[in-house]
Amino acid sequence: MRRLFAFLLISLMCAGAAAVCAQAVPSAFRSQRSFTVGGMGSIFQPDYAGGGVAQAGPNRLVGIGAYADLKLTRWVQVEGEARLLRFNEFHNIYQDNYLIGPRVPIHTYLGRITPYGKVLFGFTNMNFEYNVTTCRCSTIAYGGGADVALTNRLSLRAIDFEYQQFPNWYVQQTSQLHPYGFSVGFGYKVF
Repeated sequence: MRRLFAFLLISLMCAGAAAVCAQAVPSAFRSQRSFTVGGMGSIFQPDYAGGGVAQAGPNRLVGIGAYADLKLTRWVQVEGEARLLRFNEFHNIYQDNYLIGPRVPIHTYLGRITPYGKVLFGFTNMNFEYNVTTCRCSTIAYGGGADVALTNRLSLRAIDFEYQQFPNWYVQQTSQLHPYGFSVGFGYKVF
């Protein structure tokens, strides 16, 4: 009889412990996945003024672009962007960027402001002075910025900074170009 009583007591304690650890499934579950598309305006220092030498250009390139952010989880996000820097050219020098890569949010402040960092890879189509030639340069871009949620779907890309690297931009390959610049824009959360 003692063994039966001990067995029942231990069984009840184990069942009670299992019930204490259980949690109810929330009635509403919000997926962490989202997809945001947006447009932006940019101003960049092209780091090229002509003559095949990397040097600061006298004019800043101004342009427009589009971006898309795919958020799979809190820490797994991908950003793609296309930027056409075709205004305020110096001797027909322009750069068009097509980049994609990981994006990492740092923290959300005040429930609306989300700073982030990113490293993007891709290529840049660059036109040289007086339309002499063009190149399709491999590009690495390091950057960051901050998005501000205005509504559930609309966000402001308050600032986005990029420092780019063109490792093999010229036939001589004696130097690298390092364009840099800022962008601002608006985004719309599709889902």
